[in-house]
Amino acid sequence: MNKELVDRIESNPKYQELVSKRNSFSIKLGVFVLVMFYTFIMVIAFNKEVLATKIGDGVTTIAFPIALAILVISFITTLIYVKRANGEYEDLTNEIKEDVKDLI
Repeated sequence: MNKELVDRIESNPKYQELVSKRNSFSIKLGVFVLVMFYTFIMVIAFNKEVLATKIGDGVTTIAFPIALAILVISFITTLIYVKRANGEYEDLTNEIKEDVKDLI
C-alpha cells in the first residue's frame, strides 16, 4: 500500500473517530458478554445448588433457562454490533474513502 495513502488515512479525523467509536463499543460489548459467561461459570463452580433448583414440574432446573438466555443475549449483542457496523461505521468508512480517493 502507498505510504502517502496510509498517512493520509491515519491523519483523517474521521478515521480517528471511526477507530475510537469502534474500539469503545466493541470493548463494552465484549466485557458485557464475558461478565455474563463468567458469572454463569462461577455460579456453577461455587454455588451449584442455585442452578440445581428445580422449576415447573420438577424435571427442569433453573440452569437451563439461564443458559438459554445467555445464548440469546449473546446472539442479540452480535446483531447489535453488526447493525452498528453496517450503519454508522460503514458510513464513516465510505467518507474516509471519499476523502482519499484521489490517491487510489
